[in-house]
Amino acid sequence: MSAAGSGGRVLPARPGDPSKIGPYRIIGRLGSGGMGTVHAGLDATGARVAVKVIRAAHAEDPEFRARFRREVQLSARVQGPCLIPLLAADPEAGAPWLATEYAPGPTLDQHLSEHGPLAGGMLYALAAGTAHALAAIHQAGVVHRDVKPQNVILTPTGPRVLDFGIAHAADGTSVTRTGVMTGTPGWISPENYRTGTAGPDGDMFVWGALVAYAATGRLPFGTGAPDAVAYRVMSGDPDLDGVPAELREILEQALAKDPEERIPAIGAAEKCSLLLASEATQVIPAEGPGLEPTRVGDLVAAEWDLPLPDDPTWQSPAGRRKGRTVAMLIGAAALIGAITGVLLSQTNSPSDSLANQPAPATDTASRTPDAARSSGKGSAGAVKSTKTADSSEATLATWKESRPARTPAEHDTFGAMGTGAWLDPVDYPDQEHTLTFHERRAEVYITASGQELPPVAVHEIAELACLGLRDINESYPDFPYNEYVVVDTAGKDGPSIVWEDNFRANTTCSTSVQNRDTSGESQGSEWRPTDAGLEQAQIPSTDETEIRVAEESVNSIISEWQGNSRARNQPEWLDHYNMSVGFAPDEGAMYVWASKPNWDQPTRDRWADIAADVACQAVLAEARSGKEWRYIQYAVAIDVGDSSADFLRWGSAGACAS
Repeated sequence: MSAAGSGGRVLPARPGDPSKIGPYRIIGRLGSGGMGTVHAGLDATGARVAVKVIRAAHAEDPEFRARFRREVQLSARVQGPCLIPLLAADPEAGAPWLATEYAPGPTLDQHLSEHGPLAGGMLYALAAGTAHALAAIHQAGVVHRDVKPQNVILTPTGPRVLDFGIAHAADGTSVTRTGVMTGTPGWISPENYRTGTAGPDGDMFVWGALVAYAATGRLPFGTGAPDAVAYRVMSGDPDLDGVPAELREILEQALAKDPEERIPAIGAAEKCSLLLASEATQVIPAEGPGLEPTRVGDLVAAEWDLPLPDDPTWQSPAGRRKGRTVAMLIGAAALIGAITGVLLSQTNSPSDSLANQPAPATDTASRTPDAARSSGKGSAGAVKSTKTADSSEATLATWKESRPARTPAEHDTFGAMGTGAWLDPVDYPDQEHTLTFHERRAEVYITASGQELPPVAVHEIAELACLGLRDINESYPDFPYNEYVVVDTAGKDGPSIVWEDNFRANTTCSTSVQNRDTSGESQGSEWRPTDAGLEQAQIPSTDETEIRVAEESVNSIISEWQGNSRARNQPEWLDHYNMSVGFAPDEGAMYVWASKPNWDQPTRDRWADIAADVACQAVLAEARSGKEWRYIQYAVAIDVGDSSADFLRWGSAGACAS
């Protein structure tokens, strides 16, 4: 689910929201995430501010409060062009908060998605501004560690780098098979992938990738599974086709594999400023290297061309909306990104906690009702409705927009789904369900309340909902809905969307994990996996075939294991960060492992059956392809830490040949 910014629109306050935080009067919300809320506020002079408030549950955690205090300290330390100044903060308050100035604007990735790559003066302004921002950060003794398009906001007068130090303060880490590292997959330096090292040189590598992305609209190391992208970052050349020659030379220096060969931020800032100055010669004459920050701001503003969005909700004095200097702007979407892109990732909580965010627009060619979010388990039938340009994954905001049943078909839908007796009342005595409808989005919402749903209950509700909707569609051929969305309102973190699927496409109403054989069969091979083999498999591969097979296998296992479940906060959740595939050449074996030491044995066995089936078919298919392929064995394991594993299934390609 996308965590889109509001683009500067103030959303209504919700019951319980404060009317005042510190010296600021609160007039609405800019966004909400798992760790806190960003409020829209006004100071005593009417200037617009964005106030981030940490949730009470996290404020009670001494360690989290210490990290937030560190965030405030780092934010106050760094000053410079194209950065976001801190106005005020109170990390010791009952509900800790910090405030910054506000200006609307999209994040870089949002702008590129809607308008395409930057060029000319706009591109050079982005490169120069972000490089100067990183130079100021590094000169203050701070490492950003999370440079990415979501952390660059395009304000009406220039780019802004946000979240500096938040990766430090919030300790935004993720564990991969190559160690511990900070950052966002795809926006990580080679040395960070290899050793977890994250320094100023690493910031510059990712800066080079970011500017290349802005110039071409393509990720310089491609897309796909995080493991595959990591291999390309560590061993492949970046795709810089289409980058202007003068800028390409700078980016090649930034993207050097060896950190010591990379251009420093101040050097990149000076070179990009010269490119920007040459582009703006008709406006402001270039005066050579060493441009002062104020001149950099003038150059950026001279070449920048983004409109100032208007929002009548803001009640600020006339004249304050224009003429703001470069150093005094901050983006609302940027702060929302700070909450959702960094703070949400710390708990792996689903982005659907952005309850008030509008769903982002997507490619409507691929989001028609019969294709939207297809589970891949069957082909869609005839579809009678067409989604609008806001088609996207359901959010809590779209759930709140849904309405009760009105038409005869809608009234009959509840009965078709099982007359409400979806879960065993003995096991779920307090469980209640309601149905609401979002006709424009062709979505039916099943809201479960009373007690938090475990994964098995989510799968049961999803299956019954799918079967009921297929039945009702038989009775009402013009039934205008395609999607069914399960919302659990009793979770410890509040309402969340835990399932979404297309009942027309999912012709068997399969939920995958419910239908797996969990019996522990004996292994069919004399070969046995070893800890040494698993350790060798954890070394990143550079072989294209191995990378492809690993990526395809991981995707297949995840799809089979959890179907279309979106309950990321559940213990059974799997993704590319806690499951991997690798190869041990010395043993001729493909290893599949999940970092789930807390799984009980029945859960391990269910997952192992799925993983073993996929792994066996993968090695068999490659062995039969006629190409050079050395792997005929496979093993499935749970990584339990301390360099040891619980090997659950293993065998050879011949075991699944029949």
